Amino acid sequence: MGIGVRNLTKHFGEKMVFEDFTCFFPAGETTCIMGPSGCGKTTLLMILMGLLPYDGGSISGLQEKRRSAVFQEDRLCDNVSAVTNLRLVNKGLSKEEAAAMLAALGLSDELHKPVRQFSGGMRQRVSILRALAAPYDVLFLDEPFHGLDANTKQLTMRYFQEKIRGKTVICVTHDESEPKLLGGHILRLS
Repeated sequence: MGIGVRNLTKHFGEKMVFEDFTCFFPAGETTCIMGPSGCGKTTLLMILMGLLPYDGGSISGLQEKRRSAVFQEDRLCDNVSAVTNLRLVNKGLSKEEAAAMLAALGLSDELHKPVRQFSGGMRQRVSILRALAAPYDVLFLDEPFHGLDANTKQLTMRYFQEKIRGKTVICVTHDESEPKLLGGHILRLS
């Protein structure tokens, strides 16, 4: 079952972000939310994740669904290693499995360093891997590939594509190439 949004209303004070907004996110597929800055992309994502209340309407298809996310800011635990960051969201993930995930994205030399020592791009890759390591039914992404150079982005997106196949993914992006690379539908907000 997909995720349905019906007649969603959300405002911040006098600013109306959504008024009677309706959309649908198909189960097992990727949907990329696109539009100009300030149109409500991240607000919609935060509402769907249950992190921001909405003023009216309804959302169906998320009850009892496990959720994982990559936020615009990485939200990593700075004082522990990349391996530990991945294992924090999935106790069943072995150290070897976490190390293999990190190695797949070029982080094999950094496995046991505290992530506070990582560059922004390295932290972003750990954030993506941590979201993939968590048990989830729906994966929410807010500009997940920003801060990655072209080669690292290509490597990361290839790995990511393999791992999300058949999963419900909702991704906010400004990059017009990402929906094609992720094989997703586009929901344009204005």
